[in-house]
Amino acid sequence: MKSDTNRELINGFLKEIPIFNALSDRYIRHLSDDFIIRSVNKGETIFYQSDNSTDLYIVLEGAVKASLLNQDGEELILATFCKGDFFGEMSLLDGKPRSATMIAVDDSILGILRREKFLLAVKNDPMIAIDLLSALVQRMRMANGMIESLAFLDVSQRLVKLLLQIAKTDGDIDRNGFFRIKKLTHKELAAHAGASREAITKVMKVLAFKELVKEEGGYFLISPNAEDVYNE
Repeated sequence: MKSDTNRELINGFLKEIPIFNALSDRYIRHLSDDFIIRSVNKGETIFYQSDNSTDLYIVLEGAVKASLLNQDGEELILATFCKGDFFGEMSLLDGKPRSATMIAVDDSILGILRREKFLLAVKNDPMIAIDLLSALVQRMRMANGMIESLAFLDVSQRLVKLLLQIAKTDGDIDRNGFFRIKKLTHKELAAHAGASREAITKVMKVLAFKELVKEEGGYFLISPNAEDVYNE
């Protein structure tokens, strides 16, 4: 049975998510009762690309990533979803198989809304569908940016762009003006940048030699001059 804590958590997130925030408090409380709570462990697959599920997910705790995997086990990370984010909206809307594999980055708690329950919510307030389409367009623009990077930027430029994006979103600035972000493995960087781990290792050595990226404990320090590599 769903705990009061989880119900209040879902209520709060639904009010913050644009596709639901126009709903009345009464209807949000009703909708939150329709969510199923699922806990997943770090590294656990939530669903696979081409699966025939059509549910909408909200991240209540933790983080998950959307990835494309080939037969050799190589991975391209499309996006990461953290607390308060939702995913699964494409299959929710068209009823077709999943377009990516979702994997838990950390131990996570997810709220799951069945497609039929979502469609009932849309009938109650059709603006939900308009807001969801707006969110889809925003994610399509992000996907176009990734495609453009893969097509027109070399590995060093893609890597620097990735590090700067992480720094400006989740990093801080030290007293020397360097961006400070949590350290990622070369395998993780390769998956995000759409490159081989070997290529990332070579680029990281060059960036370290140029003093554009330093390693300090469990962190990367990124020089503000790294922008010059991306703009070359």
